[in-house]
Amino acid sequence: MRRLFALLASLFMAVAALVEPAAAQQTGPLVLAAASLQESMTAAADAWAAKGHARPKISFAGSSALARQIEAGAPADMFVSADEPWMDEVQSKGLLRPKTRVSFLTNSLVLVAPAGKPRRLKIAPGFPLAAALGSSRLAVADTNAVPAGVYAKQALTRLKVWPSVQGKLAPAENVRAALALVSRGAAPLGIVYATDARAERGVRVAGIFPANSHDPISYPVALLASSRHKDAEGFRRYLISAEGKAVFRRFGFGTR
Repeated sequence: MRRLFALLASLFMAVAALVEPAAAQQTGPLVLAAASLQESMTAAADAWAAKGHARPKISFAGSSALARQIEAGAPADMFVSADEPWMDEVQSKGLLRPKTRVSFLTNSLVLVAPAGKPRRLKIAPGFPLAAALGSSRLAVADTNAVPAGVYAKQALTRLKVWPSVQGKLAPAENVRAALALVSRGAAPLGIVYATDARAERGVRVAGIFPANSHDPISYPVALLASSRHKDAEGFRRYLISAEGKAVFRRFGFGTR
């Protein structure tokens, strides 16, 4: 009887050894992507899976939070940031696979209002943003860390309205959280990416920030040095290919 149990155990271990690699192959690479990429990156992952590959798993958050996760040893395969500085930060720590970093998307910055209370403001130096807010607050991603918030602060500073609104902010952990504050009517105005405004029916564009009012909005992608997934490089190449970029253009992104 003991021999039978030992034989069965050996057979079970042998089968498990065969099954585990197969199961691993059915799981796609893990992508850490900026919150503003939710719809577009999901569509890109679906398109890649439709080609017969294991569908990538995607974790969305503010680029700053994702960079810190990577620095803390998060077991991921790819990072897509909403700005260059956070990718620079990760690269400076030796956490990117060499020669895989590519900047492939662009975006623009807009002022949004709730769909039920639309308004228009001409965005120019000294425009009356503080007066438009009144006693309410401006929804914006963290202006000290999250790319959308950093761009927003740059724009308001260059347009010389930052001093009048810096005490009227409703800071959010990422750009989608800021967008939600406006769409729910918790804030009368917010600053987000043009692609976010396009993705949310609950808001309307109140104004467009001049491109020269902030640094160029650039999205780089790179593999992480710790990546071991066989499909990671293939998916990265798909994202930066003409076919992959076409997916992002459908959602309003510019491409390089």
